[in-house]
Amino acid sequence: MPITMQTYLIEKTKTSIKVGFKDPSQTLITPLIKTLNEDPDVKLVRYIDQHPELVDRVLYVEVEKGDPTKIVAKAAESVSKYYSVN
Repeated sequence: MPITMQTYLIEKTKTSIKVGFKDPSQTLITPLIKTLNEDPDVKLVRYIDQHPELVDRVLYVEVEKGDPTKIVAKAAESVSKYYSVN
């Protein structure tokens, strides 16, 4: 069964980004958080998990330097490549 997780941008500043998740998959989010935490340009990573039936889950990433959108995209690509079957 394919994963149908949807993501959307909540907020972006010069040094941070908030990404919302509908129907999140921990199988994908957990390695994404790990990869972001290993990036030396990332200052802070938080996964906000409130009541799942009332509020979508949120990933908050704050960076020391660089574009937070590009850093999250790079981490997502890295996770994707790691788990790809070739």
